[in-house]
Amino acid sequence: MKGENLTMVTEFVLMGFSSLGEIQLALFVVFLLLYIVILTGNVTIISVICQDQSLHTPMYFFLGILSTSETFYTFVILPKMLINLLSVARTISFICCAIQMFFFLGFAITNCHLLGVMGYDRYSAICHPLHYPILMNWQVCGKLAAACGIGGFLASLTVVNLVFSLLFCGANKVNHYFCDISPVIHLACTNTGVHEFVIFICGVLVLVIPFLFICVSYLCILRTILKIPSAEGRRKAFSTCASHLTVVIVHYGCASYIYLRPTANYVSSKDRLMYTIVTPLLNPMVYSLRNKDVQVALKKVLGRKGYN
Repeated sequence: MKGENLTMVTEFVLMGFSSLGEIQLALFVVFLLLYIVILTGNVTIISVICQDQSLHTPMYFFLGILSTSETFYTFVILPKMLINLLSVARTISFICCAIQMFFFLGFAITNCHLLGVMGYDRYSAICHPLHYPILMNWQVCGKLAAACGIGGFLASLTVVNLVFSLLFCGANKVNHYFCDISPVIHLACTNTGVHEFVIFICGVLVLVIPFLFICVSYLCILRTILKIPSAEGRRKAFSTCASHLTVVIVHYGCASYIYLRPTANYVSSKDRLMYTIVTPLLNPMVYSLRNKDVQVALKKVLGRKGYN
């Protein structure tokens, strides 16, 4: 195409759920309730960790950071989706689309890194209990948390730059409810092969490497737990890892299904709901329902408020 015949895209239309007609109102109510539950769960965990001294440990420090990241992660996607469910015009400007993708990927990758660091924390606590105060002192925890965030947003910046350096002309209907990589890159009117390959490699690096790190950590943890002579001791040791392991399986399972595949194998909006809504919903539920320390701390905090 000649340059003068190109019509550059200045805005995108988010088509997710647009074909559902009257069901959209029911979906709005359902997703609004789920969003409130997600916010309530994460804010509750953050508040309990901040207020209860017994939870001022590295494990719960990283859990608080993860809950904070999850809160912002859902804030990037769900409010806009809720507005679109009630709106006829579902447009988003080119710049806002890039910004949404940047923050969505930034917080998502940060979460992956945080889960890896939490796996290392459990490895240090169980496999090297005598050196744990040194291995995971507060200075180390702060640096690890900062590295997770910086690494996540640098990776996000790389991917977003690759996507939006492509030429977009004519087609602007994003077959999704937010600006995700595959639906947007499919609208480019130039060859995207090289960009898709580099993005795929980035996805492998940010997902597979932390996951392999977690797997190695848990193999060492399992070997150490099996050496504990008493069944009660083994149960207590494993119980400190159960919540984290559950979240890791769900988080990496959903993320790998969506992002570790060629962009030609498009994943529908319905499938992506699992990653953008169900996973953030599951995290606070797992840590509040399965973790006894959080349950005890929550009762103490609620008890103090009730007494006052």
